[in-house]
Amino acid sequence: MPVITSIEDLKRIHRRRTPRMFYDYAESGSYTEQTFRENTSDFAQIRLRQKVAVDMTNRNLAGTMIGEKVTMPVALAPVGFTGMQSADGEIKAARAAEAFGVPFTLSTMSICSIEDVAEHTTKPFWFQLYAMRDQDFLRRIIDRAKAAGCSALVVTLDLQILGQRHKDLKNGLSAPPKLTPSTILNLATKWGWGLEMLRTKRRFFGNIVGHANGVGDASSLMSWTAEQFDPQLDWGKIAAIRDMWGGKLILKGILDADDARLAAEFGADAIVVSNHGGRQLDGALSSIRMLPQIVEAVDGRCEVWLDSGIRSGQDVLKALALGASGTMIGRAWVYGLGAMGQAGVTKALEVIRKELDISMALCGERDVARLRRENLLVPKGFFDAYD
Repeated sequence: MPVITSIEDLKRIHRRRTPRMFYDYAESGSYTEQTFRENTSDFAQIRLRQKVAVDMTNRNLAGTMIGEKVTMPVALAPVGFTGMQSADGEIKAARAAEAFGVPFTLSTMSICSIEDVAEHTTKPFWFQLYAMRDQDFLRRIIDRAKAAGCSALVVTLDLQILGQRHKDLKNGLSAPPKLTPSTILNLATKWGWGLEMLRTKRRFFGNIVGHANGVGDASSLMSWTAEQFDPQLDWGKIAAIRDMWGGKLILKGILDADDARLAAEFGADAIVVSNHGGRQLDGALSSIRMLPQIVEAVDGRCEVWLDSGIRSGQDVLKALALGASGTMIGRAWVYGLGAMGQAGVTKALEVIRKELDISMALCGERDVARLRRENLLVPKGFFDAYD
């Protein structure tokens, strides 16, 4: 195994090993990709305050997220197509997360089905739901998540209409990939990936094919999916989903203080400050810029987590110091998965844990629960630069 010291190392291997359309799917944003870039560059503007001559022994990274014990306040965010980054990718990621002691969230648009992941794991995982027009499918997929023992439902709110991602359109993104001359040429250089994919039966969206009415192959799947995201999603429909689920509820995609207040009043167990990794509204502010005012708006009525832009343990530290009680990582674990499968996801988590642990100690803290704004040096006007 190569020496991996950062998430960037995994990203380089991922790019080398995975077909271009799937690497680009992970490493892209919508339109000009301004928000995609600023999710990470804004983190870089925040500095850490070094403290010395303090006892750094007996450090603790463990805690809880919606009452579930975690070895560090990091959950694997839902990411679609991950079974195309590496064969049976969602199973590999779920097993890595379980062994590490952090939550895994399965996407509606996963290649491995809910049942596939449940069969290959021993602890409950979370399920992420997109609101669909097909109410019968919606009810049945919620029932399937219950039957699989999922311990929380993550409802994504910021994908009522799909943001345009230029690379996906130009690459002809599909699962499995369509065999065009360009695709064939690229796949010929990814023989390791290809051999793995030949050995698995999981190459379509496992939560949809065979479960949605009229969807039995790739062509019917694409037309069904294009029509299904519900542009009429509102708080009334979210309430209906909550009532169908009846368990712990996480609302993902909050980027506005007023929406955060509504989510807290609604009774969400947690909200996730997220701009969908810069893949939806290009020109929106980064999640880290919006975090403090959302924490203030919620005022302790539910947990507030941050997603979008985290590439290191130091990023996790900054989010926690600014008031988040947890974080979610997407691209960081996908880089690991695409680079080295299950071992790569584990390595990504190890890298983040080590960075968080060492950085926290050098900031003079021994417990993640004690991280505060005082641990940071933030540029003047950073949070109120825009009206």
